[in-house]
Amino acid sequence: MNYSVFIPFLVARVALSMGNTMLSVAIGWHMYELSGDPFDLALVGLVQIIPLLALFVVSGWVVDNLSRRLVLAVCSAADIVVLLGIALVMNNGFDPQEKGLVFALLFLHGCCRAFLGPAQQAILPNIVSREHLSRAVAITSSAWNAAMMAGPFFAGILLAQVDLDIYWTLAGLYLLGALAFLRLPRLTQLKPSGKGVEQLLGGIHFIRGNPYVLGSISLDLLVVLFGSVVALLPVYAMDILKVGPEALGLLRGMPALGAVMVGVAMSSLPEVTHVGRTLFAALLLFSLSILVFAFSTSLWLSLAALWLYGASDMISVNIRGTLLQLATPDELRGRVSAVNSLFIASSNEMGDFRAGSMAAVLPPVVAVALGGVMALGITVAGGRLFPQIRRLSRYSAIEVTAS
Repeated sequence: MNYSVFIPFLVARVALSMGNTMLSVAIGWHMYELSGDPFDLALVGLVQIIPLLALFVVSGWVVDNLSRRLVLAVCSAADIVVLLGIALVMNNGFDPQEKGLVFALLFLHGCCRAFLGPAQQAILPNIVSREHLSRAVAITSSAWNAAMMAGPFFAGILLAQVDLDIYWTLAGLYLLGALAFLRLPRLTQLKPSGKGVEQLLGGIHFIRGNPYVLGSISLDLLVVLFGSVVALLPVYAMDILKVGPEALGLLRGMPALGAVMVGVAMSSLPEVTHVGRTLFAALLLFSLSILVFAFSTSLWLSLAALWLYGASDMISVNIRGTLLQLATPDELRGRVSAVNSLFIASSNEMGDFRAGSMAAVLPPVVAVALGGVMALGITVAGGRLFPQIRRLSRYSAIEVTAS
């Protein structure tokens, strides 16, 4: 692996992931502090998701037709401007009349994310060789999970120490990301064929016809949608485990800890053999960990279940991510990655909504257990619907079909 090229990409990925996570924590804190209205917190997420839904077709086309390195650098630079705008608004006597301006800036931030996400996914096979792709996916996923784990922690410290000045720090993180992307060399990428609507919708048509890509994206969407438990951790901490906020922090961090530990191990191990069996075994463990957590009344058992939840998810994320990259022609990676980014964002948001809405009408234990049962059912159904994935032995057996 050419680390002189991969490391700048990894630095940029971590900087942007931490910046985005810290922004969500900071803006949510300050919005609720200002208005005391929980609906403002819902709007913070909504205005950032809408651009992903609206722009995924366009963003995929841009990532496939323009230099991916340029797209990453330009969108990171644009996000710096957005964050500087948020910093100026917040540090200039932020009041309720300016909420609309902040939401508009967050919408622009979501627009930048709509292009950054697919470009970061699509450029990875241009940076590393095919034989090193699985290891690169494991390292990148581990770094992302570490950033997601550390981001809220550092955001809390900065909010306590510098309060509204945190947004200047976030702009600095995005500046670091933009500079790291500019360190990437000019990379070779294949240009897409076709014109007009055919080219715009090429990613969707390809996904529908490729069982490896369709299976990877579908399993990711449905398992996360029905298996998410993070939204209900405060309920479990207070009402079932009878623990305080410190233990809640441990519960929140345990899935990321499991993911990082397994990701680091996978990045140093040889390529996975019996790829399909390993994937579905990981999905089975993921589903069983949800059921263990659902019925646990012990903090230590719950922590262990959540560690397994994150660890097994990392295995499946690594395999599904590698399948997605290897089975997709380079000239389609931007458009396929745009659809994948949309599914990832939607499944996370909808998964939290699904868990919260079920817990509103059912006991929380029942809500979580049903999610585990549904994840288990999806795993079994996925094995039957996508036998090509289940029977796959090595990544080298994947044939890249023409676009």
